[in-house]
Amino acid sequence: MIKQIYFIDKYAWRYLNIMKLREIILCGLFIALVAVGAFVRIPVGTDVYTLQFLFTLLAGLMLGARLGALAIGTYVLMGLVGIPVFASGGGPGYVLQPTFGYLVGFIVQGWVTGAFVRMGAPTFRRALIACLLGMVVVYVFGISYFYFASNYIIDAPIGFWVAIWYCGVLQVVPDFLLCVAAAYIGVRTQKAGLWL
Repeated sequence: MIKQIYFIDKYAWRYLNIMKLREIILCGLFIALVAVGAFVRIPVGTDVYTLQFLFTLLAGLMLGARLGALAIGTYVLMGLVGIPVFASGGGPGYVLQPTFGYLVGFIVQGWVTGAFVRMGAPTFRRALIACLLGMVVVYVFGISYFYFASNYIIDAPIGFWVAIWYCGVLQVVPDFLLCVAAAYIGVRTQKAGLWL
């Protein structure tokens, strides 16, 4: 009996260690992908888009709520301590940038996306809705902070509706396409057994 318990415990412990290692590897991978995504610039007309949003969506889908938010939060923390992983560098002064709200939004979006997609079967439809909810979260945090920082921190006044127009309405189509891409990739990776 004692030998059987030892045998089960030994293999259960090994399985737990493998799972922890897998979590660490995938979280590290997504921290790197989000960082690289900030520097992949795609010019569309007069605007420039990055792949950062795509990778934060995938972090939520593939890692789940807790680990998705943790990976994105670690990325943000790395930037705040001075590692130049943000699109415009890094350091604690980045909190004063008008776009800092988007980074906070990414953390919450990772949690929301991961939590919603796991409420049922991870179909394309559910994954797309999860990504769209994440997009709304990012817009709420990003636009709100952009308006606040522009008007009260850096003294570059901007109207509320102008902020919504430039930071929201004009970004909806490209961000929607990134949501569709993330949902498609997310479902494919789930079928391949890559989700945590």
